[in-house]
Amino acid sequence: MKSREVLTKYWGFYNFRPLQEEVIESVLSGHDTLALFPTGGGKSLCYQVPALVQEGLTLVVSPLIALMRDQVFALRQRNIKADAIYAGLHREEMHMIYSNAIYGGTKLLYVSPERLKTESFRDNLPYLDINLIAVDEAHCISQWGYDFRPPYREIAEIRDYIPRVPVMALTATATPGVVEDIQKQLSFKNGKVFQKSFARDNLTYVVLHEQDKLRRIGRIIKNVGGTGVVYVRSRKKTVEYAQMLSRMTTADFYHAGLSMSERSRKQKAWMEDKTKVMVSTNAFGMGIDKPDVRFVIHLDIPDAIESYFQEAGRAGRDGKQAYAALICDKHDMEMARENIEKSYPGIDFIKRVYDALGNYFQLAVGSISSHPLNIDIKDFARRYDLRAVEVYHALRFLEKDGYLLLNDGFKGASKVFMAVGKEPLYRFQLENESYEPLVKVLLRSYSGLFTQFTFIDEKLIARRLDTTPEKITEALHFLQKREIIRYIPSSDKPQITYTRPRAEASDLLITPENYRHRYEQALIRLEAMLAYINTSSKCRSQQLLSYFGEKDTMRCGKCDVCVRRNKLELSRSAFDDIISKIRPVLNNAPHSEEDLSAYLTEKERKQLAPVLRFLIDSDKILKDGEKYSWKGNN
Repeated sequence: MKSREVLTKYWGFYNFRPLQEEVIESVLSGHDTLALFPTGGGKSLCYQVPALVQEGLTLVVSPLIALMRDQVFALRQRNIKADAIYAGLHREEMHMIYSNAIYGGTKLLYVSPERLKTESFRDNLPYLDINLIAVDEAHCISQWGYDFRPPYREIAEIRDYIPRVPVMALTATATPGVVEDIQKQLSFKNGKVFQKSFARDNLTYVVLHEQDKLRRIGRIIKNVGGTGVVYVRSRKKTVEYAQMLSRMTTADFYHAGLSMSERSRKQKAWMEDKTKVMVSTNAFGMGIDKPDVRFVIHLDIPDAIESYFQEAGRAGRDGKQAYAALICDKHDMEMARENIEKSYPGIDFIKRVYDALGNYFQLAVGSISSHPLNIDIKDFARRYDLRAVEVYHALRFLEKDGYLLLNDGFKGASKVFMAVGKEPLYRFQLENESYEPLVKVLLRSYSGLFTQFTFIDEKLIARRLDTTPEKITEALHFLQKREIIRYIPSSDKPQITYTRPRAEASDLLITPENYRHRYEQALIRLEAMLAYINTSSKCRSQQLLSYFGEKDTMRCGKCDVCVRRNKLELSRSAFDDIISKIRPVLNNAPHSEEDLSAYLTEKERKQLAPVLRFLIDSDKILKDGEKYSWKGNN
């Protein structure tokens, strides 16, 4: 089939969005291709459509388990064969996925970058008929990117095994330097770059400096209407704000500690507009395709413009007016700097945690666990006299450096696979009548049990059989012992997966230079975020677009900065001309309005007073008596 036929058959669309078709044709022609689309711009279709047009398998490299799961689920809903291999899978389940990828017609296989280095992947690679390598969240490959992960840099190594296969890289957040580095690190040959403007004309960005955040959220909910997301940094805050907002509207909370059934229920209610406001950590939103989100509110300051831009961009994907509001005060800015400090606990501490971790799991140096290992971070921290929050950040650092994977994403659901065929299963039912109702409910409730591990819900099964979840779990364990099923119970604990054999802590390759570079880059990104918040004399949209390399853009006319400027009734050029003349003067020494007039034309003198009022309101200048002075480096 051709690209448009695939688009219509599986997605029901008759036309591509701007640049999608050009990106698809580029990769189908064998070109290495980089696609830079804003959040909601349709990046996924750029590799999903070619996967179905061509014979063979598309390998998708993605850093997030939750995103992989969401993508695979959405593709299967469209009758597209897709699968994902990630930490936490049963060995038999992994073998089944590889087998389906080789013989079963799998069209898209999602893997983490760390997976590409494993023995199991390298053993299966020669038998995988790969037609395209798609690298999602490609900014992770660049040392200048906001979520730099060294394992991403090793993706290019597999190109030596499949040299004729093109690479597609995709991201929604990349500065010009990152764009260059992505192509370099992926060994692009005759590569092509397609970039949509990151401008979102229907999305209004607003920064609000105030302490009474709840009152402001209430006003936004009342004035804007529709559904929205409120982002906070901690799980505790999600619960607190959801409870307070429930007095105004239907609100709920969402964070990384919820079970899969809880997640599904909450997400479904929000998708169907039964819940108007979801208060969440950044665990919510990735991969969720809800076009009519009317507002996204941040109550804590993100660590980087990239992450803020991506999260804010989840509003207004339907093209209608939407709002992205960041509500903060001076305390939040102090906390943002503290959070960066906590994220880099020191090389010696990171090595100490790594060493203690091996002892905690009783894992010998040089050995590696073949399965994920449950960890209680608080218990681990107590046992080795460490602070839990610093332990968490040390584990995240080790993960980004490719030594291990920390899966604290969600409480995973249980999984079942029928280990016998239909005939043996029927005989078992005849011989074990008490288990027949359970087997029948499993088969009626879940499809695909004979071909793949399938998520199940013990509580749901218990309700249908009028019994307790505990008894269902006991019965499933019995079926497992009889080798009728393969049963993987759910776990509510974080899991550690070693991606390399345990090494001596002293042998960890965390050099002071690399550590310092990453720390300094994190500070630079935070300072850019804080500058965005504190700059109240330049359009919010222009600031964001300028950060991503788009210059000479137009004012949006709708953000908090533009609204204040609109009241001046000055053109953009007239306003900028006055600022360019008075700023150097005020930087040198305080001047009165009369003094400043000497530097302006007759027309500009008449416009000076409202400009000075605007600069005072924007906290750009100070007025002391009759004289004005420019404030700091603003």
